[in-house]
Formats: sequence, C-alpha cells, structure tokens
Amino acid sequence: MTALGDSRGMAAFGTWSRRAAAVIAVLICLGSQQVPRGLADSPAPPKPESQATIKPMGSDISQVTLLLKAAHRLDIRTAVIREDPSGKRVIPYASIIYDRDGDTWVYTRSAPLTFVRAKVVVELIEGSDAFLKEGPPAGTQVVTVGAAELYGAEIGVNGE
Repeated sequence: MTALGDSRGMAAFGTWSRRAAAVIAVLICLGSQQVPRGLADSPAPPKPESQATIKPMGSDISQVTLLLKAAHRLDIRTAVIREDPSGKRVIPYASIIYDRDGDTWVYTRSAPLTFVRAKVVVELIEGSDAFLKEGPPAGTQVVTVGAAELYGAEIGVNGE
C-alpha cells in the first residue's frame, strides 16, 4: 500500500469511530431515561410473583400448594408407593430428594396440587426403584417429576 492509501484508511477509520462514539453516546442517554410516570403507576393490583402458597406445618416442614398453571409448567407427576411380594415399600428412585445434610425426602400428595415433604430412610436402591426402611405407607402418592422445584419453593431459593 502507498502512503496515500494508508491515509485514506486512517481517515475512514476516524470517521467510523466518531460515528460509533456518537451512536454509543445516544444509546447511553436513552438507557438512562426514566419510564414515563403514567406508565409506572398502574391502578391494577400487582400480580403475585409466587406460583405457590407455602403453609408452615411445624418442625421445618411446609405444605406447598401450586397454582394449576405452575403444576402444568413443572409437569408434576406422581406415583404410588407400592409393596413388593415380601412386603417392602417401593418407590421410584426419581422421587427421592436429598437435602443439604444428605437426608432423604419425598413429596407426598395430600390434596390436588398440594404436597408435603416426608422423611424417608432408604434401605436399598436397585435400578430405578428405592426400597424404604421408613417413610409413608403403601398407597401414598409421591412426586416423581418436579420434587426439586417443590423443595426450592418450600425452603426458598437460597435456603432461608
């Protein structure tokens, strides 16, 4: 390239950089604008942010009741605790959640869209089944999909 070509390139770069700086300045100014007052105040009541109602049941366990929309979004699914031929209670391993101390829990369905966490003691895990030493009786419905989300709703996102 000749010296003339270099100076044209530098001039073009200078023009481009000035235009880019002007665009950035305009975007910064627009971004710092406040929302017009008429749009910020609304007579409509605020929508609740939570899609679940949490009702303390004592001893650090709460009942979680979901709105229908939330249950569909989480795709909540349940299975029934069954007994094998030897009388041992069997649940899908997918229904078990672990708390931060390593304790094992399941969410039982106490009413439509309502779930309560129940302590379980697992005796054996075999494939996709977990055999219980302690826990809810056979016939109880337990959550197999969405239990972790119920736990997060119950204890809060940061565990407080």
